[in-house]
Amino acid sequence: MTPREVAALLAYVVKLDPRLALDDQAAAADRLAQWCDLLSDVPATAHGWDAARTARDHIARSPYRIQPSDVSRPWHAHKANTMSRHVGTFEPTAHPEIDPDDDTGNAYVAALRRERLAVASGQRAPTTHRALTAGPAAAEVERRLAALGEYMPPTVAQALARYRPQRAERERLAREDAPDPLTVACTWCNAPEGEPCRRRAINPRNQQTRYRASSKPHPCRVEDATAAYLARRNRQEAHA
Repeated sequence: MTPREVAALLAYVVKLDPRLALDDQAAAADRLAQWCDLLSDVPATAHGWDAARTARDHIARSPYRIQPSDVSRPWHAHKANTMSRHVGTFEPTAHPEIDPDDDTGNAYVAALRRERLAVASGQRAPTTHRALTAGPAAAEVERRLAALGEYMPPTVAQALARYRPQRAERERLAREDAPDPLTVACTWCNAPEGEPCRRRAINPRNQQTRYRASSKPHPCRVEDATAAYLARRNRQEAHA
């Protein structure tokens, strides 16, 4: 992030948590310099990443005052997960500037490095696995799709996606062999496996508590699902 972006992020977190407000200008300048140093390699926004949202989630979940490492650590975890899903498949038609008869191959290597750098920095989405036809990974994809219910033609599923976004998202994750948060229980709201996270709402009139389904899983559930997914992949690779 640039110093201007870090300053904007700091202003946002102070707005969410007034305890972070500083009256002393020198102390505020020192804190800004510290955040700029620790977040210099963290983007403000990237593919699947938003530093402000990460800061907001931390403030909402933790009683402790946010530190710059509470933003940088999730970014590096997100980056590692993204690169673990990037298979590096190179599409020549996307690079018409490369001469296919180049003897040295330097242009190809440079383009491949630029693609990996773009994925690592969040400027583009990772190239995930294509359809798998054999091996333990293919069996895992089939198992996950089967667990979601009966098959329907892709055109029908696409037409119904807007009316059942949660199932459509789970099917997409299964096809891409990506971590699915709903494969584990949520330790934050206690939503069981297979059910969406929920938000608690208290009726001010009678103090009755109700739970409403949340459109997004809690961050801790995403982290647990990612850890379980990586552990399963490591076991599959070990037995391959």
